Amino acid sequence: MGWINVSKRLNVRSRRALRNKLAEVFSDKIKVLPVDMQDILLDDLVTAFENRLSMFSQVKSSLSPEFELAEASTEQVIA
Repeated sequence: MGWINVSKRLNVRSRRALRNKLAEVFSDKIKVLPVDMQDILLDDLVTAFENRLSMFSQVKSSLSPEFELAEASTEQVIA
């Protein structure tokens, strides 16, 4: 799983903002879990999102021009 480019990782503020948005979106679904498990799940979701963005960034570079993904930084996607 060598997808993550360390320079593409979210900074602490962006990671926290994404975590908070995910917590809000999934609040009804995760409220049945203990708080510590909620934290683990939310952290895992943020990490999965980072991994997916990294993978798509690598795939994008191999696509032909008509299929290229729109250019966006990680911070733009979160905002």
